[in-house]
Parts: sequence; C-alpha cells; structure tokens
Amino acid sequence: MKAMILAAGRGHRLRPETDHTPKPLLPVAGEPLIAHHLRKLAQAGCREVVINTGWLGEQLPAVLGDGAAWGLRIRYSPEGWPALETGGGIHHALPLLGDAPFLLVNGDVWTDADYRLLLQKALVDDDDAHLWLVDNPENHVEGDFALEGGRLRNTGSRNTYSGIAQLRPALLAAAPAGSFPLAPWLRRAADADRASAAMLPGKWCDVGTPERRAALEAALTAP
Repeated sequence: MKAMILAAGRGHRLRPETDHTPKPLLPVAGEPLIAHHLRKLAQAGCREVVINTGWLGEQLPAVLGDGAAWGLRIRYSPEGWPALETGGGIHHALPLLGDAPFLLVNGDVWTDADYRLLLQKALVDDDDAHLWLVDNPENHVEGDFALEGGRLRNTGSRNTYSGIAQLRPALLAAAPAGSFPLAPWLRRAADADRASAAMLPGKWCDVGTPERRAALEAALTAP
C-alpha cells in the first residue's frame, strides 16, 4: 500500500520558525517531524510515499531526497503557493497514488501507533475511508466525528480526527480540481455509511503550536 503525507501547509501558529522552514521539517527529538513518519512507514512495510509540497516546498526534496535513506521511494506532488488544502492536495496527487486504497498522514501530527494496523486493514467493499480518532484535546473540545459500532458518524458524542486514515481514491474522484478541504468529503462518506473508524491505538500529538511542540520534545527526550 502507498502512503501520502500532507506537507504543504503554512504553519502560521508556528511562526517565526515556519517563515523559513516548512512545518514538517521542524525538528522534534533531533530529526524533522516528517522523518518520524517516514521511518514508521518503512518499518510497517510501506515502500512508496507521496508528499505534497506548497509553502517553501522546494526544501522538502532537498532534505528528504528520494527516500532511499528510509528504504522508501518518495514522489513529490508540488502545488505551488497558495497550496490546495487537504482535499485539493490529495485530489491533485491522485495520478501518483493510483486506484488502490492508501494511507494518509497529516505531516504536522506525531504518534507512536503502529502503521501496520492501517496498512494491513482491508476496507469493506463499499467503504471509502477508515479513520483513526483520538480523545478531544483541550484545543479542540468539540471534536469532529462520532464513533458508533466501528462506523464513522456525524452525530453523537464526538472524537477528534487524528489526521491519520486509510482512504480509497474514489472518495475524491468526483471532486473538482482546485483548493478544498477534506472534511466535507469525509462527512459525506459518513452520511452514506461508507466510512469506518477506530480509536487510535497509542499516543498522539498535534504539533501545531510552539507550546505543543516543546511539550512533545520534552516527552521524547526525557531520560
């Protein structure tokens, strides 16, 4: 199974560091945040990764190269700036992703969960998505989606989408080209009962602010 890492965003809340460095290349525990995902994907058996680029996008291939350092093949999907948001970025990269389900990872999250659990999961025939959810963090107490008997729902007691999922390309096949978010398409899949979900099996952090990045750094480097 291929994987896609979303890495095109601006990272406004992490300024001024993201004025000169793309958010996924900011260091955490001695390596770029995105390298954490690349290593875990390779350990899980993934061999091909698509990375979309936008803000300061030329830096990602300059630092990561072709992926050989992790035993991967990296292909880049440049969007220029402004970038195409989450849904538009995935849609733009569909020619590189092919027709089979793929693993999607937001480049600005961290987790110790085993990606093999998603890479080895087979989507039900009619499903277009399987999402990992997490308990609502303090900065997002309203949550995103409900979980009911393993199915993704739009109503009920909500949890937060972790930014990690398995998607079928058909989810966005009918979407128009251009900039648009992914969330409305996930909500449509939930309304049509074409999406499953589970709680993420491990620790998780949205590395979206200097404070959360510093807390993660401290946790990962503690003796």
